[in-house]
Amino acid sequence: MDRVRRYEIDALARSRESDNVEDERGSGGGGRIVLVGGIGTVILVVLYLVLGGDPQALFNSQQAQLPQAAQYDSQAPRDEASKFVGVVLADTEDAWHEIFRQMGREYQEPRLVLFTDMIQSGCGFASGATGPFYCPEDRRVYIDLGFFWQLQDRLGAGGDFAEAYVIAHEVGHHVQNLLGISDRVQAARRRVSEAEYNRLSVRLELQADFLAGVWARYADRIKHVVEAGDIEEAMRAASAVGDDRLQYRSRGYVVPDSFTHGTSEQRVRWFRRGYETGDLNQGDTFNARDL
Repeated sequence: MDRVRRYEIDALARSRESDNVEDERGSGGGGRIVLVGGIGTVILVVLYLVLGGDPQALFNSQQAQLPQAAQYDSQAPRDEASKFVGVVLADTEDAWHEIFRQMGREYQEPRLVLFTDMIQSGCGFASGATGPFYCPEDRRVYIDLGFFWQLQDRLGAGGDFAEAYVIAHEVGHHVQNLLGISDRVQAARRRVSEAEYNRLSVRLELQADFLAGVWARYADRIKHVVEAGDIEEAMRAASAVGDDRLQYRSRGYVVPDSFTHGTSEQRVRWFRRGYETGDLNQGDTFNARDL
């Protein structure tokens, strides 16, 4: 059996799926696309450059008028991919409900929207090129499952637990939103330079990686669903989407001042710290001296 799918098989065998998955694949919308921050945007530009394309033409095409919405059946039977996403989201719900309870707080679950090609979120229109992203305005995670194909076939970091890490990272942004961390970073944007805001963005993303690691620890120690190689699979995905690796692939050099998500080493390190400690007090990337 292919080990990289073992977690998925175990997940699908478990009974609970989240009720918070909205499957809008096949729907559509009109209007101009607004690129909402996500690692997929960077990846798509990298792939376009590797294939010899003109990035400006790519963005011009993304700003073209989108087709009219298609009809779809929201009650249609869910496929294996959506079921897997539902189980992983349920796992994150269980983890964060317990962690928030220990803090004397109540966890409010996010919604997760599956879409194809384009979607209208509370943060505006977005395309699949954006990659997975979290919109604090409507408290939803948005995922075009085609991103997982890019992660596996283009960046060599596929696998079921790698996909689970991506979901847990975006849910980490929801946790930051609930704790008021995202608001503080957004407020700082109006009074700091672009370079300083980029550094704050990096710290926000690394903290989301840390929170994904906290979830992985919960999945491992409480539900016993993490097998040998799963954590390495997640760290390989974190490394694959590091700013330095993506920039070097597209340009042949890196520009640290333009980083928005952190280096491969940083992303792996903070995910590992969350997994090894499970202690939210260890995830303060904003005051960390060893970033």
